[in-house]
Amino acid sequence: MSMFPGSIAFDEYGRPFIILRDQDRQQRLTGTEAIKSHIMAARQVAHTVKTSLGPKGLDKMMVSQDGEVTVTNDGATILKLMDVDHEIAKLMVQLSQSQDDEIGDGTTGVVVLAGALLEQAESLIDRGIHPIRIADGFELAAQCAVKNLESIAEPFPISSDDKEPLIKVAMTTLGSKIINKCHRQMAEIAVDAILTVADLEKKDVNFELIKVEGKVGGRMEDSCLVKGVIIDKTMSHPQMPKTLKNAKLAILTCPFEPPKPKTKHKLDVTSAEDYKALREYEQEKFIEMVKQIKDAGATLAICQWGFDDEANHLLLQQGLPAVRWVGGPEIELIAIATGGRIIPRFEEISAEKLGHAGVVRELTFGTTKDKMLVIEECKNSKAVTILVRGGNQMVIAEAKRSIHDALCIIRSLVKDSRVVYGGGAAEISCALAVAKEADKLSTLEQYAFRSFSIALEAIPLALADNSGLAPMETLAELKSRQVQENSAVLGVDCMLSGHSNMKTHHVIEALHSKTQQIILATQLVKMILKIDDVRSQASE
Repeated sequence: MSMFPGSIAFDEYGRPFIILRDQDRQQRLTGTEAIKSHIMAARQVAHTVKTSLGPKGLDKMMVSQDGEVTVTNDGATILKLMDVDHEIAKLMVQLSQSQDDEIGDGTTGVVVLAGALLEQAESLIDRGIHPIRIADGFELAAQCAVKNLESIAEPFPISSDDKEPLIKVAMTTLGSKIINKCHRQMAEIAVDAILTVADLEKKDVNFELIKVEGKVGGRMEDSCLVKGVIIDKTMSHPQMPKTLKNAKLAILTCPFEPPKPKTKHKLDVTSAEDYKALREYEQEKFIEMVKQIKDAGATLAICQWGFDDEANHLLLQQGLPAVRWVGGPEIELIAIATGGRIIPRFEEISAEKLGHAGVVRELTFGTTKDKMLVIEECKNSKAVTILVRGGNQMVIAEAKRSIHDALCIIRSLVKDSRVVYGGGAAEISCALAVAKEADKLSTLEQYAFRSFSIALEAIPLALADNSGLAPMETLAELKSRQVQENSAVLGVDCMLSGHSNMKTHHVIEALHSKTQQIILATQLVKMILKIDDVRSQASE
């Protein structure tokens, strides 16, 4: 009986009824009330990120429990760091996360859209329409919007000869971020990085080959793209040469030090002579190891593990520069870039496993003793590193996130080069198409269609609001102009330049990204609308 959530009792007529356990401690929301509570939570989340939409959007400062501060404009990051208790709000966080994983950009937009859809659903529920009918209507409307996106999408030229269009797109993505003061330069860095590693034939971009490193100090304008690998390490001994030309690298993942007697076996060192002999033996063995590496032709050893000072000193004596404690991902990158093989066991060392690099040099920063190693002019020039500089850790972290967004959007353009126009232009066009479709429907779904069309307008409204324009007036004007001129390139003029043709502003978004936003937001809203009963343990 203990499996049962309560106990059975009988009333005076002998009819059984169940007394549930812990009923006083459970909270239960059912029916419309549950849906209303969800919608409120989701709207709250959407409201929070709404103000960070667009080029004039504001940033959020998140302070974690241990006092770590993050200032960011990236929707996914804001939501990830927000302390969210409500289960529906958690779904919103995952929504922005999946947009981030899939596309990398548009994380704020997708949450704002989902929030707006739920807001619309609420008024439909109040009018007595069943949630499932609303959900199905939204689904159909989303399909209609996606169809419309495909019809207004334009092909986009991608070639490594003419980078200008791509740079313009990257600048759109970076426009709303903190780094928009050296906007153009960052966009160029991102485009160069992608084009270096992209395979335009296969339309594929391997993200593993792009590494973003940050170093505090210097201005943001000092950021640069290095065709090669940067590791945040220095030569193991300060007297080793700072620059190596035509280096041959031995990439070791095995420990590189004199053989130490393992403590498992008992070793009796009873006199000073024994000790001396042991030490000499260790040293001899190590010098032999170094000789082995030098015989293979290596001029630089890169080790995943460390080695002690004694070994360090011997390496200096033998004239073999080395770098220690290089992390796993860096080791792999170095191997890819230099065309070398990783050597897991010392016995396997041979000349053909060495990597080649034209220059290995130390970068020094400012007046501090901060140094990093750069491995350039590699055999396989596909590996690149973006080095971001900035005034403090926060700025650098945000710049890294922004660059990541720019890299992602260029990558999705390489994969599918059709584009739509941003600034809310695509959303307005979809809203008009969905509303038009609604007039043809005779079923209840037409209400859902109209609501969907209103929800799509939330993005241009938020953009106008954030830019200090009058939201409703701007939207009304844009809608009528899009219909009159039959053009899907008119969007919110966030930069207050006096004209709203997004094509001349180069405010471009990847079709793939927009489609994904609409689909993901609709899926989440459908899921939320279908929940009508929530049981949770009441907080004591």
